[in-house]
Amino acid sequence: MLKAALVFLSKANERLEKVIYLLAMFLVANMVLALFLSALIRYLSGTGYDWFIELPPILTSWLVFPLLGPLLKSGSHIKVDVLNNILSAQQLSILKLVIAIIALIASIVFLIAGIEATNLYFKLGQVMELEIEIPVWWVYLAFPTGFGVMTLFATELILVEFLSLLDQRRS
Repeated sequence: MLKAALVFLSKANERLEKVIYLLAMFLVANMVLALFLSALIRYLSGTGYDWFIELPPILTSWLVFPLLGPLLKSGSHIKVDVLNNILSAQQLSILKLVIAIIALIASIVFLIAGIEATNLYFKLGQVMELEIEIPVWWVYLAFPTGFGVMTLFATELILVEFLSLLDQRRS
């Protein structure tokens, strides 16, 4: 049953990871394009649009938070590799399991906090003071979205390491 859950979660996370990487590429392209257009328009006309300059910082939260899960799964997050050379395979699996459990707990805590913050700004109805009106809650929505994604990926890592430990005990 655990293996079936892992297969389902892994396939869902693979698709989600592809969507997130596509979103990240789209956002980075838009950030660069906005800054380029800002410089080009300012150069050609002598005046520019402020929202071109203000758009990249607004999009940054949507770039960073959804990438938390895929980066955790791939091991691309900040980490220290000293213990990899010292620990046995079983000890390393236990360490990875503990890290995944900590990541899951933290992601759930931050998911709840992000939902509360987003809901607060949604109810307040605040809008950013830009040339184009962007609701503040939209920027805060990246926070629970990212930690919701991280919850899925941390759960997958827990299942992987748990099943790995079970297989090592049987051997």
